Amino acid sequence: MNDPLSPFYTVIETMKEKGLYNTIRTIESPQGAWLVINSTKVLNFCSNNYLGLASDKRLSNAAIQAVKKWGIGNGAVRAISGTNALHIKLEEKLAKFKKVESAIVLQSGYVANIVAIQTIMGKEDIVISDELNHASIIDAIRLAQISNKFIYKHNDMKELEMRLEEAKKLQKTPRSDGGKRLILIVTDGVFSMDGDIAPMDKIVALAKKYNAITMVDDAHGEGILGSHGRGIVDHFHLHGQVDIEVGTFSKAFGVIGGAIAGKRELIEYYRQKGRPFLFSTGLSIPATAAMIECVQVLTESDTLVKKVWNNAMYLKKGFQKLGFDTGRSETPITPVMIGDENKAKEFSAKLFEHKVYATPIKFPMVPLGKARIRVMPSAAHEKKDLDFGLKVFATVGKELGII
Repeated sequence: MNDPLSPFYTVIETMKEKGLYNTIRTIESPQGAWLVINSTKVLNFCSNNYLGLASDKRLSNAAIQAVKKWGIGNGAVRAISGTNALHIKLEEKLAKFKKVESAIVLQSGYVANIVAIQTIMGKEDIVISDELNHASIIDAIRLAQISNKFIYKHNDMKELEMRLEEAKKLQKTPRSDGGKRLILIVTDGVFSMDGDIAPMDKIVALAKKYNAITMVDDAHGEGILGSHGRGIVDHFHLHGQVDIEVGTFSKAFGVIGGAIAGKRELIEYYRQKGRPFLFSTGLSIPATAAMIECVQVLTESDTLVKKVWNNAMYLKKGFQKLGFDTGRSETPITPVMIGDENKAKEFSAKLFEHKVYATPIKFPMVPLGKARIRVMPSAAHEKKDLDFGLKVFATVGKELGII
């Protein structure tokens, strides 16, 4: 009998042939500047743990103490009996840290994007999205079944305004229920593959001109941009002017979970209507406690934020001096451009042989022919770690004819 799932199996073989197969390595140590993989110590150059907080003892101890007091699980979805006092404390501290009226904590940044879009946008509303937005934004738009989707070229404000003009014409036709169509502009704050920043000041100005809603996914900006790592809204001094701020706790904050921040009335609407909030158990006790401590750490000091930026500038200058192309990055995300998918895969494998762990980023995460090694320095790295990495990159780059 033929296996109806067999077409999926052949896809895997094709992916391997084209260099698109993703080999997932297992980490055998805490996250830090160095990792243990296959019993070998390797330099960690591909983690989103920007501030080195994933194994920070302050966060770990906060989680341990919370487990001793509260246990592990919440027992139910938050709308029934699963909202712990720690959830409320974290939401209040986050709102204060982000300088917004209110915040709602969710299970992940991915889920937060789904809640942010699906809960307020109907099928007949209008969304305008940057062409390089994260997969979670794309999936959120699909899940909301929005039929009126406009894409603008990456960070191209002239094209964004063209799309807004088209949206305003479409908006003249009411929805089938007689209501006015909403127009939502959505963008990443920091684009994770290239490390460049969305021009939020210009996006907000256009949104005001065309009476549109603004939403930013600040997954790679929080902990990096703005005073004490408050994010892209703080970076551009736009407090109170961006309608929906989405963030994740799994990058610079070193934990897991996500949040939506904004006006009190909007956040309460999400709390009452957001399906993943209503029908799925919320953030675990230890993760919530660790995030409370994380916000406290960042509120008290910006030392880690400054260190990751210093490390990033040092590393970029080093790569550029060697002759590598680091793309258009404006943040610690440092892409080393390779181009060919198989060449990027080979480059990564040779780096690993020399005890540097840096994974290849290739299609579908980036367009075909735009493969790269995305290097992620952190506050956990010391100068000697960065020098070791640069030395290995130089060796492999010359061997493969990249430099």
